[in-house]
Amino acid sequence: MNFLDLLRAVFALAFTLGIIGLAAWAARRYAPQLLAKLSAERGEKRMQVVETLVLDPARRLVLVKIDEEERLLLLGEGRELLEPRGPGAEK
Repeated sequence: MNFLDLLRAVFALAFTLGIIGLAAWAARRYAPQLLAKLSAERGEKRMQVVETLVLDPARRLVLVKIDEEERLLLLGEGRELLEPRGPGAEK
């Protein structure tokens, strides 16, 4: 391997790292606006996660808002438990 091959390899590496840096800069600069635009085109979402609380490595509580109602879910160990809702449950 002579000096010219080594120089060519160094320039190729610098060029590749420059392209990766340019892509990272463009993603940080333009990605949030593109994602917001895509979200606006899909319309209003009906469901969102309000808060999560990790109880232990296998279980977590998740507060989910569906339309204007909040529901509490217990997730973990292959089963899910919804908060009890009966005919007399308050909103």
